[in-house]
Amino acid sequence: MSKQELEVLGQDVEGCCPALLTAPLAEEQAAELAKVFKALGDPIRLRLLSMIASRAGGEVCVCDLTPHFGLSQPTVSHHLKLLRQAGLIDCERRGTWVYYWLIPEMTDRLAGMLTRPAGTSLRGRANADS
Repeated sequence: MSKQELEVLGQDVEGCCPALLTAPLAEEQAAELAKVFKALGDPIRLRLLSMIASRAGGEVCVCDLTPHFGLSQPTVSHHLKLLRQAGLIDCERRGTWVYYWLIPEMTDRLAGMLTRPAGTSLRGRANADS
């Protein structure tokens, strides 16, 4: 995964993307969304995101995350950096340690894009289009 690909994304996904199941995505929208999914496409990053999101108090120190993985602290920090560049988490340095928290707006957007509109049957829609 190219470092430059993730840095381009930022957090400017709000309002740009229709639900995947209601309208086709434009090429640019698909490219931006793919970068977020690419960041989530690693089991370690998925676990990190889950650990951060489910943490009581809403934030967690990198020092509390690292022991859960058979990885060095710099490697865990690298995975966290990729999640942050994708706009899924944010962080703040406090003394020696860095604390991370979920950006719920981004996960809400992803969930909204993957949610089938209420009362619609995708199978029925496909048959109606034929």
